Amino acid sequence: MAKTRRNAYDAAFKLKAIDLAVGKGNRAAARELGLNESMIRRWKQQREELTQCKKTTKAFRGKKSRWPELENELEDWVNTQRADSRGVSTVQIQLKAKTIATAMKFEDFRGGPSWCLRFMRRKGLSIRVRTSLCQQLPPDYEEKFQTSVALTFDLPLTRTVNRKGESSVTLKTTGHEKMHFTCVLSCTASGEMLPPMVIFKRTSMPKEKFPRGIVVKVNKKGWMTESLMHEWHTECYGKRPGGFFHRNKALLVLDSMRAHITDSVKEAINRTNSIPAVIPGGTTKYLQPLDISVNRAFKVALRVQWEAWMTSGEKSFTKTGRMRRATYGQVCQWILTAWSIVKKSTIISGFRKAGLLRVEEGSAGDLPPDESDESDNENDPISDEAILRLFNSDTEGDDFSAVSELLRCMGKHTLGLKIWLDNYFNIFRQL
Repeated sequence: MAKTRRNAYDAAFKLKAIDLAVGKGNRAAARELGLNESMIRRWKQQREELTQCKKTTKAFRGKKSRWPELENELEDWVNTQRADSRGVSTVQIQLKAKTIATAMKFEDFRGGPSWCLRFMRRKGLSIRVRTSLCQQLPPDYEEKFQTSVALTFDLPLTRTVNRKGESSVTLKTTGHEKMHFTCVLSCTASGEMLPPMVIFKRTSMPKEKFPRGIVVKVNKKGWMTESLMHEWHTECYGKRPGGFFHRNKALLVLDSMRAHITDSVKEAINRTNSIPAVIPGGTTKYLQPLDISVNRAFKVALRVQWEAWMTSGEKSFTKTGRMRRATYGQVCQWILTAWSIVKKSTIISGFRKAGLLRVEEGSAGDLPPDESDESDNENDPISDEAILRLFNSDTEGDDFSAVSELLRCMGKHTLGLKIWLDNYFNIFRQL
């Protein structure tokens, strides 16, 4: 007896059969399509899954969830967050899932990245890019802010977990994504943090009360200038250990922004027993410790502060119904909190990867471990630093453990980098 071959029908055909059965009945639809009536009934029970899957899907395979109650509650939480236009990352999903598992007393639940992807697949979720983007930045934006952190009053995620198939993916903001300001961060190779400076785009100082520990300045363009560089040198750089009496000789690493390399700025640096070392253009991502490791952790911590403000408390609105942005004092407090969250080991790691820390033979144990070598095993508990790395960020850092590897990967900037390194080590011998 010849074996009969079973036909496989895709989701699009099954949905058409369901629509036909709704109008004519199960038996009439099955007879018209040449199917068994039980197949129509079974497809009706799977209607919700069929509408969410791909039209070419022919069968639902794979293991079912071990914790359906947990995933249903987690799905409701994701839907609630997205209904309010709040960004949801995969790290937030993992943390929330572990909280729910603890409340439900699921001791064997781990909630790693692999489980998160399977959960999103089962619930028809995916990582989507938001569609309501602000205008593009001017072409010279990166050049103007290479040594400082360019920030805006709104810091939404560029990607979020969202339902598949939706044409628009929105995130709630106050509408001030183009209103930028500059935050100048300073730190030492030993991990010491200096007071941050924030430069707002204004012509006059805001009449607000600012928290202690931050230097607030204003100008028409909202970025660093030669005059502000002198003020930073006095009010921020002078706060380093031994900086007031200029007892300790220091090497001040700066990028090649025009305000950093004027003659008056160099003279001011030399008067404080410091030697300026200017990084050549195009190499800040390799030689600037802030760009390598610090800025990314700082921006993530600052975004957490902004999201907490967006989701808590009552907001004020203009006459046209537009939500007002955070005050200058609130932004300054966010900066101080985010700056305090950045770990000392992260700062030292940036100096080490930039080649600005000279490690003698046998002294590697005195330095903190390189955080980029942490295990990615999903069974390990998620640390604070791992959470910061997993959040979406606007800055990418490349890991280079040796100068030879750095020179090999620099391409067209190799000659300029070699000259800078030679000058740097000559200056280093004088300290």
